[in-house]
Amino acid sequence: MPPVIRASDIGSYLYCKRAWWYRKQGVESVNQAEMAHGTELHREHGRRVIAASFLQVAGYALLLVAVLLVVVIGLMAILK
Repeated sequence: MPPVIRASDIGSYLYCKRAWWYRKQGVESVNQAEMAHGTELHREHGRRVIAASFLQVAGYALLLVAVLLVVVIGLMAILK
């Protein structure tokens, strides 16, 4: 069975062939602290994206409620 080639392997290879080869050989990167910091930055960005998405949905929900209130108040004024 041929080896599985993952998309992340292709991306890593295209970005830096040497780093890809070292990783395949099991050689640890010397900049572990920088990589850990980058991972934490990506996690924080992900949290902010999720929070922004939640706030966007909440904003649309509040807008819908406001429109419905205007319609209901308008109908009540017409029916009086």
